[in-house]
Amino acid sequence: PGATLGEVAALDALARERGLTLFATWHSRCASAVEPARAWLATRTIRAVQVRWKEDVRRWHPGQQWIWEPGGLGVFDPGINALSIVTRILPRELVLREATLYVPSDAQMPIAAELDCADTNGVPVRAEFDWRHGPVEQWEIAVDTSDGVLAISRGGAQLSIAGEPVEIGPQREYPALYAQFRALIARGESDVDVRPLRLVADAFLFGRRVGTDAFGR
Repeated sequence: PGATLGEVAALDALARERGLTLFATWHSRCASAVEPARAWLATRTIRAVQVRWKEDVRRWHPGQQWIWEPGGLGVFDPGINALSIVTRILPRELVLREATLYVPSDAQMPIAAELDCADTNGVPVRAEFDWRHGPVEQWEIAVDTSDGVLAISRGGAQLSIAGEPVEIGPQREYPALYAQFRALIARGESDVDVRPLRLVADAFLFGRRVGTDAFGR
């Protein structure tokens, strides 16, 4: 509901003051694989996490200039969905350690990014976002644990553990999202988790910018 951390904080305070429901989330967090992955990881020893969220911007955002302007987020527009999954399924908080943003010479926002994070136990979490990828999208998260690799693929539509597929039912991202919103309203509660946006903001604050070829229009 807000473009910046400050705006979301102000909206959260306003919602509390007026007794209203505020729901701040991303659609991928409601993907079918997310909650089963969260439950399984809660009792495992996590060793490392690798995120690869890559697609072709010309396919998914053809002719959309706004994504390259301040506030458009660039490759973080899809990348934040991956972060919304990671911050939900991992049992500990993440801290950004390093970031590299690849920015076309004719744009303000990055076309690719690499984030190196660690959780509060020092477990490495690396995320690679790229809008120059194709023709097949790569929306994958791999969590290496003491009991094998938990793999989320197809943006959260598929889940496997130690190489074995897990039955998670049909993909219901948006129906699940609206059902959660409805439940919050019924209970008179809010759900405002800014951690994915904070990681993106930290990347812009802390990351190294590398110039790349012009994107063109």
